[in-house]
Amino acid sequence: MEFAFVSGNAALDLAATVGSRRDEPIELLAVPADLKRWVAACDELPDRVAVDAAAFDSALSLREAVHRLALDRVLGRSFDPSSLKVVNAVAAGPPLTLKLGDKGLHRSGDLHQVLAHLARSAIALLADPEACLKECGRADCTRIYLDRSRGARRTWCGMDACGNRVKAAAYRARRREGRVAAAPTDD
Repeated sequence: MEFAFVSGNAALDLAATVGSRRDEPIELLAVPADLKRWVAACDELPDRVAVDAAAFDSALSLREAVHRLALDRVLGRSFDPSSLKVVNAVAAGPPLTLKLGDKGLHRSGDLHQVLAHLARSAIALLADPEACLKECGRADCTRIYLDRSRGARRTWCGMDACGNRVKAAAYRARRREGRVAAAPTDD
């Protein structure tokens, strides 16, 4: 299983570990080992953390709260009070430890510190009135992303996963309708 980090914010990427939320949700963090791999794959988090059952449940709770608050922001609704409570409580946790060395920045900490970092990241993003949050334009993708494109014209969470699929489907539809000439053949 490969994780996609295309949302522009690690907390939004955590929220996107459930795909297709409207139809048949796809759970990418089914067991604690999945969360451990996700943390290791995220560039702004420590390479290794231990994940026990309680911390795993906390991470899933934070994930759902972040998704709910981000969706509230996208839809222009007031923030869900219970989700605010979860995110604010987790954000009060200890920060990650940062060390600068010859090889660059090294981050370390346990999963509680990772979750606190993600919660603070979500708070900073959701409190920023200039941040343009959108939900992916592909019908079955429910990823919320930060649109930093010029003119906020980005339509999909990412080209690889969603943009190419939408464009290919549109091309195939045009071709079926006869609006696209068939490729020449060498006879």
